[in-house]
Formats: sequence, C-alpha cells, structure tokens
Amino acid sequence: MLRRACPGLDPGAAPAIEVLSAHKTYPNGTIALQPVDLTIPEGEFVTLLGPSGCGKSTLLKMVAGLLEPTDGRLLLWRKPVAQLDEAGKKMAFVFQAPTLMPWASVEANVRLPLDLAGVPRSDADGRVADALALVGLAKFAKALPRNLSGGMQMRVSIARSLVVQPNLLLMDEPFGALDEITRHKLDADLLHLWREKKLTVVFVTHSIHEAVFLSNRVIMMAARPGRIVEEVVIDEPYPRTPDFMVTPRFARYAKHLQDSLLRASKQNDEEALS
Repeated sequence: MLRRACPGLDPGAAPAIEVLSAHKTYPNGTIALQPVDLTIPEGEFVTLLGPSGCGKSTLLKMVAGLLEPTDGRLLLWRKPVAQLDEAGKKMAFVFQAPTLMPWASVEANVRLPLDLAGVPRSDADGRVADALALVGLAKFAKALPRNLSGGMQMRVSIARSLVVQPNLLLMDEPFGALDEITRHKLDADLLHLWREKKLTVVFVTHSIHEAVFLSNRVIMMAARPGRIVEEVVIDEPYPRTPDFMVTPRFARYAKHLQDSLLRASKQNDEEALS
C-alpha cells in the first residue's frame, strides 16, 4: 500500500502542490515541522492524518500561505504561493469551525469573499446561488446561521469556499465536531463535489476511517517533532459509498493505518523518555 501510483489520476497531471524541504521552527525553538518533501498532483484527494501536535495544520497553513516556512519552499502550480493568481488558479480554505457572521443571512455569508474581491453584485448573486445549490442549501439562502444545524452551518462554510471557484481546496478538520451520521453524509457530499468540480483537495483529520473513505492517498504524520512517516495509497475506485466502509478491504486499510499510527506514537514516547 505504500508509494504506488494513485488510481484514477492522470499520470501526466501537473503538480498542484510541491513542498520542497519546507520546515517550521518557532522563535522559542519549538520544531513544529521537520523538513517535508511532498508532491501532490492536480486532481488528487490527499488526507493528512496523525495525532495532535504532528504538524498537520502547520503544513496545511504553510501551503495556504497563512504560515511562512522557516526554510524551504512551497509551490502551487510551479509558482510561489503568493503568485498563485499568475498561474491562473484559485485556492480556498475551510477551517475547523464555520466562522459565520451570525447577523448575516446564509447568502450574505457565502457572498462575503466576492464582496471583498469587489465582484459586482450582478455576477456574485448567480455564483452564490450556484454554490448553495451544490451543497443542498438553495432553500435556506435567507436563513440566519443560528437557525441551522451544525452540519448545515458547515455546508455554508463549504459553499463560501466554492463561490470563489477554487482549483485547490484546503480543509482543516472541517467535520470533526459533527455527529457520525452528519459527518458521513458530508464526507460523501465532499467526494461528489471533488469529482464534479475536478478539485485538488488536501484534508486534515484525526479519523482513520474518514481518511480511508475519502482519499487517493493518506499522509501519515507523527509528532515531537512533526514529520511524515508514511504515505499510503488507497487503491479503491470512486464513487465510494457507505457500503465500502464495511468491506474487508476497508478494514485492511484501516488496520494498516492504525498500526502505522501506533508505531509512530510508540516512537514518540520513547524519544520523549530518552
């Protein structure tokens, strides 16, 4: 399961993300992330998996340009992150919490990135309507966030990211606070959006089962300091349905990742005691 070509991807696809010996050390000397080398082709769905403190969110935020690496480089479509527009590409980031404006309607929350970019209302309204339809919230455009469930609020957050028509979607544990039924539904919806919009997705999670269900490839990380310890290809076709989660194949992938996580955790404990 390690380091094979990802099924269903164009072998000639351009690299959407190149992480080149990038690492992060904070001013107090804490090493958040050891040097990382990682290439993600256009159109791949990659999940970063590992325990708290392993650098998953740090790596994701460095890709997004929200954190500067201490050293090394990050390229998006062969361009530095700050020059993404020059590559004719767009990026969107979905955080752990929906972070919606409570006083504004659903459509106003979704329209916010377009308002900030100065997109004319005549163009923005159509894009907002399309984004809400994609996440199944067309009937809730006028609702306030407080009248929506947690899952629906996260759908609004996803619609707000889709309204900018991104090529790259970065997601930092977006479904971690939701109940299992809602989480599974949003996972399935996300796969549909990924395939329909031909997105490149980098997804952070603590859930082994979510990682197996969603991903072309899982990047296993370990802590103290944060680093990549294994890359596992999930060699299963799409579309994937909930039935996949009760197959022996799914169980084998989950067991492999569980063992990898336990090995990394044991190594962390031994290093901490040495």
